[in-house]
Amino acid sequence: MKSFVISKNDADQRLDKFLTKSFPNLPKALMYKYIRIKRIKVNSKRAEISTRLHVGDVVDMYINDEFFEKSETRYDFMSASKNLDIIYEDENIILLNKKVGLLSHPDESEYVDTLITRVKRYLFEKKEFDPADETSFTPALVNRIDRNTGGIVIAAKTAQALRVLNQKMKDRELHKFYLCVVHGVPKEKNALLEGWLVKDEKKNKVFISRKKVPGGKEIRTKYKVLDSFNNLSLVEVDLLTGRTHQIRAHFASIGHPLLGDGKYGTNALNKKSGLKKQCLCSYKLKFEFTSDAEDLEYLNGKEFEIKDVWFKREFREL
Repeated sequence: MKSFVISKNDADQRLDKFLTKSFPNLPKALMYKYIRIKRIKVNSKRAEISTRLHVGDVVDMYINDEFFEKSETRYDFMSASKNLDIIYEDENIILLNKKVGLLSHPDESEYVDTLITRVKRYLFEKKEFDPADETSFTPALVNRIDRNTGGIVIAAKTAQALRVLNQKMKDRELHKFYLCVVHGVPKEKNALLEGWLVKDEKKNKVFISRKKVPGGKEIRTKYKVLDSFNNLSLVEVDLLTGRTHQIRAHFASIGHPLLGDGKYGTNALNKKSGLKKQCLCSYKLKFEFTSDAEDLEYLNGKEFEIKDVWFKREFREL
């Protein structure tokens, strides 16, 4: 007989789901039989297939050892790079500086080496994540950043952290600031840009309108010019709504496209700088909770910043 104590990551799921994921060598038909004849119990009592598990519950299994054996498994994420730039880490989250060119999640062009697969490898090698044991939760990203944009991405290490931070993101209690370099010098040094964004799925491009349009989503982009030099401006952006390509398209719509942006910018202007990547970075994150954050309350009021943003350092040399 072996007993297993239900952790946070295993909680809030049905007994049969937990057993199927945790003990793949146990045939389902036999699993159902063992539950029925009480060779599998929860808290020393008879259980049902649909019994919902909670933190601290004890699952007792009176079954042969062969069903507990684990076969050697080669995980795809172990082929990902070990290269991670960690800004902050604790038992619940990791804040990462995603580099330009790296995908946040796998897509049709890259399956193995992405930010999330690197995170999985990192935590697996630290023995904080094991797909064979932590069956109910896999490390996940709370936010994502486009491949051609760098900056802070949050990875959740627990199911609770992911749930809480997803809600905080939705409720705008995670405050994100961006740095960018734009062509020209905006007339207003501090301003709030408002408009409506429409996405063309076929072209993977968005368009901005100053008036409400069918299918459009309202956007609000607040900015502050920090410095100007040689007809370029270093700008801090407070992203009040988070739409696809919002910053790039919004600045382009007012005649100040981002330096190095080939999709919304001007290639002739970009060539003069010699840059082959856009100057945009999600460089600062503030936790500003206005509602209960459960076990993550300790993060409230904390601020994290990437100090060494490459184009900020080279801004006056471009």
